[in-house]
Amino acid sequence: MLNNYKNELNKMSVINIPSELFFLDIIHFQCNENINFVWLGSVDYKKAWSYQKKIHKLVMENRIKDTILFLEHPHVYTFGKNADKNFLLPSRDKTVDVIQSDRGGQITYHGPGQLVVYPIIDLKKYVKSITWYIKTIEYVIIDLLKEYSIDSNRNKGLTGVWVEDEKIAAIGVRLKKWVTMHGYALNVKPNLNFYQGLIPCGIFEHGVTSIFELLNVKFKMFEIVKKNIIQFERKLK
Repeated sequence: MLNNYKNELNKMSVINIPSELFFLDIIHFQCNENINFVWLGSVDYKKAWSYQKKIHKLVMENRIKDTILFLEHPHVYTFGKNADKNFLLPSRDKTVDVIQSDRGGQITYHGPGQLVVYPIIDLKKYVKSITWYIKTIEYVIIDLLKEYSIDSNRNKGLTGVWVEDEKIAAIGVRLKKWVTMHGYALNVKPNLNFYQGLIPCGIFEHGVTSIFELLNVKFKMFEIVKKNIIQFERKLK
């Protein structure tokens, strides 16, 4: 099915892909005047991290436009650079890899059914403020969820996007020379049992949820990617 999907790339999209991004195994590519949007499907965490580093360097050197990667990861737990290792619990699934990342934030889980988004954005083109950037990401997610009639919100003092007191999207970023890396993970239909192996983002008193848990409806991941792209185009002008 993946190969069939790749074959659906129209010729115009292929022509528009910058040669600097040919190292990516791209399923879908589109762009506007300012941003490349890339859907990669399922990608190993370490491989995706190496992709980010290469693109980050290209963006810093003004060799390509800002680029946003959309993907899913196989099961993995990741620590933020200042994470408390005690938030990974002995009850976790020991077959799941644990990786130390250089993003901000605590521990989180990634896995199939979760949309992971890595915006590699030069904030000098917008607002040189990490607070502004995180708030912008939160509203990208909030307005996306509105399209599915999900009422979500920001939680004062906490990052991420929440439905009542449960987190539906986690955010962890890195900033170097005002160019961003890492990003956010939106729970579409992951297996939430994997969250029982950790204290998500180091927050004891809140749980996690997903679009599927709230609506009991399955959505194709690429449909959500397309709606996500629209929200970025509206907010990053």
